[in-house]
Amino acid sequence: MKTSSSILATCVALIIGFAATLAGSTNNVEIAGMPIFAWAAIIAFLTQWVVFLPSWFAHSERFFDLTGSITYLTVIAFSLLSTTSIGAYSLLIAAMVSLWALRLGWFLSARVRAAGSDSRFDLMKHRFAWFLMTWTLQGLWVLLTAGAALAAIAVAGDKDVGATALVGTALWAMGFGIEVTADEQKRKFRSIRENQGRFISSGLWARSRHPNYLGEIVLWTGVAIAALPVLSGWNHLTLVSPLFVWALLTRVSGVPLLEAAGDRRWAGDQGYEDYKARTPVLMFKIR
Repeated sequence: MKTSSSILATCVALIIGFAATLAGSTNNVEIAGMPIFAWAAIIAFLTQWVVFLPSWFAHSERFFDLTGSITYLTVIAFSLLSTTSIGAYSLLIAAMVSLWALRLGWFLSARVRAAGSDSRFDLMKHRFAWFLMTWTLQGLWVLLTAGAALAAIAVAGDKDVGATALVGTALWAMGFGIEVTADEQKRKFRSIRENQGRFISSGLWARSRHPNYLGEIVLWTGVAIAALPVLSGWNHLTLVSPLFVWALLTRVSGVPLLEAAGDRRWAGDQGYEDYKARTPVLMFKIR
């Protein structure tokens, strides 16, 4: 990627982050005259830049995924501890995001340790503007994805766990279960020597070509629904969270990259072509 393009993308990310911060800061509890959501946004980006510096000098992506997960945990914990009172509702929202972040951090770190490196960073970690852009985008990813949860926790006033929050929690649990199960099925499949160089088409992967991404979208939809009852005014813009996750996974990274890689590797293989023909890209096949 050209340096000018990387700088432009970094600036756009910061502008979007600023707009998201304005929306999420509506009706917030304030600390030192600034809304909790705004403090969380600052923490999200600063954390990336602080870890970026030693990572750049070492030309290493080793702590990239782990930093993302830690950032989720940090901004959620900060927001929770900064509220005027920690009630059951805020704890519920915080628990959903935190459990997901803990699991994701462990999973991605284990995957990188097993592989030794992440090939996505082979070029960018030697180009300052590109590498910095990637870390900045991770800050934006944290802010937009967890935006509804952060806004809900930071809203001033009493918040009860109502029916809508319970529906959202149930949806989160379903999505989390799908994602964890799909990742574990794929891990076990790849751990078998005879499966090296083959594609998985069993378990949840027989019903969707990307069930882990489906679970991710479903769980963040659940978080947004759980957050909905306490949001007001511009806060509602933070509900873009599941749409952002969907767009990111199906239009930017995730599905497009993996589908292209699969086609390069197994195009012309009759089993692979049949699998693609009978299995939806994302949504579950009912029968």
